[in-house]
Amino acid sequence: MTSPLTPEILIYDLKGAGDPQFAPDGTRLIYTLGQTERGQPHGTSQIWLCDRDGGNARQLTGGGEHNGGGRWSPDGAQIAFVSDRGGDRRPERNGGDGKEKGAGLYILPIGEGGEARELTRHAQRIGDLAWSPDGRHLAYTTLYDPENPDEQPEPEGAAPKVRVTRRLDYKQDNRGYLHDLRTQVFIVDVASGERRRLSGDEPEPADYNFPQWSPDGRTIAASRPNHNGMQGQLALLDVATGGMTLLGPEEGTIGVWSWSPNGARLIYSGDTRQTYQSDFFVHTVADGTTRRLTDDLQVLPVAGFPTIIGPSQPVWLDERQVLFHAVRAGASGVHIIDSESGVVEPVKSWRAISGQVSTSRDHRYLAHDYSRADTIGEIAITDMQTDETTIITHHNDALLAAHPTSEPDHFAIGRGKYEIEAWILKPHDFDPRKRYPLILDVHGGPNGFYGWGFNAIQQTLAAAGFVVVYANPRGSSSYGREFTQQVIRDWGNEDFKDLMAVVDKAIEQPYVDPERLGIFGYSYGGYMTSWTIGQTTRFKAAVCGAPCFDLESFYGTSDIGHTFGRTQFGAAPHEDREWYAAHSPSTFIHRATTPTLIVHGEEDHRCPIGQGEQMFIALLDAGVETEFARYPGGSHLFLRGGPTTHREDFLARTAGWFTTHLR
Repeated sequence: MTSPLTPEILIYDLKGAGDPQFAPDGTRLIYTLGQTERGQPHGTSQIWLCDRDGGNARQLTGGGEHNGGGRWSPDGAQIAFVSDRGGDRRPERNGGDGKEKGAGLYILPIGEGGEARELTRHAQRIGDLAWSPDGRHLAYTTLYDPENPDEQPEPEGAAPKVRVTRRLDYKQDNRGYLHDLRTQVFIVDVASGERRRLSGDEPEPADYNFPQWSPDGRTIAASRPNHNGMQGQLALLDVATGGMTLLGPEEGTIGVWSWSPNGARLIYSGDTRQTYQSDFFVHTVADGTTRRLTDDLQVLPVAGFPTIIGPSQPVWLDERQVLFHAVRAGASGVHIIDSESGVVEPVKSWRAISGQVSTSRDHRYLAHDYSRADTIGEIAITDMQTDETTIITHHNDALLAAHPTSEPDHFAIGRGKYEIEAWILKPHDFDPRKRYPLILDVHGGPNGFYGWGFNAIQQTLAAAGFVVVYANPRGSSSYGREFTQQVIRDWGNEDFKDLMAVVDKAIEQPYVDPERLGIFGYSYGGYMTSWTIGQTTRFKAAVCGAPCFDLESFYGTSDIGHTFGRTQFGAAPHEDREWYAAHSPSTFIHRATTPTLIVHGEEDHRCPIGQGEQMFIALLDAGVETEFARYPGGSHLFLRGGPTTHREDFLARTAGWFTTHLR
């Protein structure tokens, strides 16, 4: 006998395996497994080791609450990893005392036994581990404060420092106030533990992420985000001197990158301006030239999905052919690009989403995390010779057998010259003779995408007895540049019409009750939710998460508004105030009648809490039944990394609102 998934099960019982890394010989791999125990405010993570087929699985780490980022040494004899063991403090945003717990970088021998050895320690998180080709050094990243280079804690009882800045990018969602505090690349000697900072000697420090050594060990390539990550460049850092060469314009973007086997060239994805679609470029080191390989690539190379793990970097198969992971139409796949001609050939695709892909040294096997509607938090192996994909971990098999998920039905509609893809989830214990309420779920971005991956809120709603429909309206990524660009300066117009047409198609199903419709969205999805209820009364209930509600105030208060706003809206508010008013939900919200729940993190710097506050007051003034759920300390990403009780509450509260108003 099975029963539906519940918010409690989704938060506390699901385990998540990710960040798989092949040993150099390809016979074994490590991965990080996360889980959360009831009664605990946050999850834990440990590193596991198993054979390529999943056999002989065992947990490698045990100390501390968070262990991860494991990377094999070039000879396969040891792994480097990050752990919070030995610390006693936790960030306030995550339910602690406001002081960073700290982290150590450790070395663990493999095969001969022995304890992990602490190599170095910082007062804050460490990430992005990368071994030098000779195995003598490790590069990594951590926050560096020019005003506190020794990482000394604030004196007890001292008043907070006055914050004075001249920078546009002085704050960032999930990080708070920054000023000149930025992530820098460090190098540590594996034998002695002696470390030095490589990046950051600039008048206005920038972040540097995901260092990657050149084959000769003389240069490190790292991403250098600009304007709070809305643009970026690739930085080539001289290991000996710290000298830097930047690839691409400041207003360009950088996605994934990799050195050729002989180190003579670099391939990277990005663009010369922010178009929300990457192309490939090749940089020749000797003469410093860069050549564009593709124009309007029809797949989206995965650059940090999820962002906490980092980019799934390309792999050179030889001096010409490069294998890379990308998403097309909401599904993951691998492709090969010719670094001379730019020709791209698809190799393998899955009706699933992967975030990180690791290859064996002979390039026969791919290890990747694997997410689809009926599978979440597992590791898969793809044999490139036999074209077979096998899920090798089974951490959630028993749970999902007892609490099965809903699997999507795919459909598409045509609007103008574009095809809009969509998916429907049916309720738990679906009975085709019954009629069910339907909820439209709108993705964020606006240049995000939905597809074949597992989604907790969608599964929660399906388990609660709702039909869920979700789509990729124009503006969604993973369909090429032209489609992605259609939302620019057109928010609330054709994107809205695409979504309404998807709903029109969905309610043709005999099991959908067209009189009981709901709408949910978060971030840009929150924008579309607040926009929709001011345009139509067809929806009988709405849940609006962290909306962009008033575009003019968003421009000046969001951590990215000054850059994102010019890119998406085409101008600053004073340059085109009529456009801002015509496309802001705040202009039309007085017409709304839909009972609405607003959910918002109080420390959201991406779509600041003021956006939700404005919407709440406007709805109350309009006489609309409205409830405002505020999550203390919650960033824009609290649904991923916030306290477990907050995440469970969000899922339960959302399902409860729709149950009250649609059932």
